[in-house]
Amino acid sequence: MPTKRKRRGNSAAEKKAKQARLMLEEGLDAIDSTAQQEIVVPAPVSMGKWKNKERVLIFSSRGVNFRTRHLMNDLRTMMPHSKADTKMDRKDKLFVINEVCEIKNCNKCLYFEAKKKQDLYMWMSNSPHGPSVKFLVQNIHTLAELKMTGNCLKGSRPLLSFDPKFDKEPHLALLKELFTQTFATPHYHPKSQPFVDHVFTFSIADNRIWFRNYQIIEEDGSLVEIGPRFVLNIIKIFQGSFGGPTLFENPHFQSPNMHRRELRQASTAKLREKQMLKEIQKMKRFENKEVATKDVTADVFATPGQEKPVHIQEVEPSQEPHKRKPKPFKRRRMQMRS
Repeated sequence: MPTKRKRRGNSAAEKKAKQARLMLEEGLDAIDSTAQQEIVVPAPVSMGKWKNKERVLIFSSRGVNFRTRHLMNDLRTMMPHSKADTKMDRKDKLFVINEVCEIKNCNKCLYFEAKKKQDLYMWMSNSPHGPSVKFLVQNIHTLAELKMTGNCLKGSRPLLSFDPKFDKEPHLALLKELFTQTFATPHYHPKSQPFVDHVFTFSIADNRIWFRNYQIIEEDGSLVEIGPRFVLNIIKIFQGSFGGPTLFENPHFQSPNMHRRELRQASTAKLREKQMLKEIQKMKRFENKEVATKDVTADVFATPGQEKPVHIQEVEPSQEPHKRKPKPFKRRRMQMRS
């Protein structure tokens, strides 16, 4: 059989190509060695593992005003472990929120419910087993409204400061645990920053819970307020999520409708008092005035004087003749006229 001939290429060109490849490989090896010596990769900041998988669903019902919308946005920026959802219809029952939390893979919920376009209620619930709390939200001031000098890093983990009164009563201790699990950013959360530069304070005054957010300026503990701020008035604590048996009911709570009714009654009472005064004045005008025969105040300044002896004059006093006054000028006038 005929053998195939081997094709001979340009041997000089092949040698040059091999030398170029060798030089390129040597150069790359040298670059890698120098890069490994110069570049030192730092250790990751958080060496731990994200174990606390707390997620908070923050959304509202339809009919909320702009202030509530801004407050929800502020809470979402402060809480990196939060999630948002579309507004819920008013006709839907509150138990549907548990299904929404399950779909969104959330185990805590902050639901803002608006009524009469002026009253705002907040539900804080541990989904799906409970407990849940219903608050009346008052005195809302958002970040855009306050314009405070404080500032903090977005996504940083906050410190939670509670009033000592939270440890004295059982329902307040339950609220403290709920606030801690809801507002505290989980450790090693992917969206969180490994810094602590602000404080959430929950203080109790006038049977209400006052929320404030402060920036930690220095290590000595000096604080500057950031915002937002709002007041929570407890209404009821339920055993289940958005319902169930009532564990606690606030005896000091007064509904906004009753408060507005009392204000209206106070204003109407003032008007009635003014009308009564006018009627009394009219009655006094048309009444028959009694003629005072004797002045009662006449004897106020009468002071008894000393009695003088009575002297009776028996002889008639003599009458002196009337002397005419001299009228020298009258004669002259009479002469001039004649």
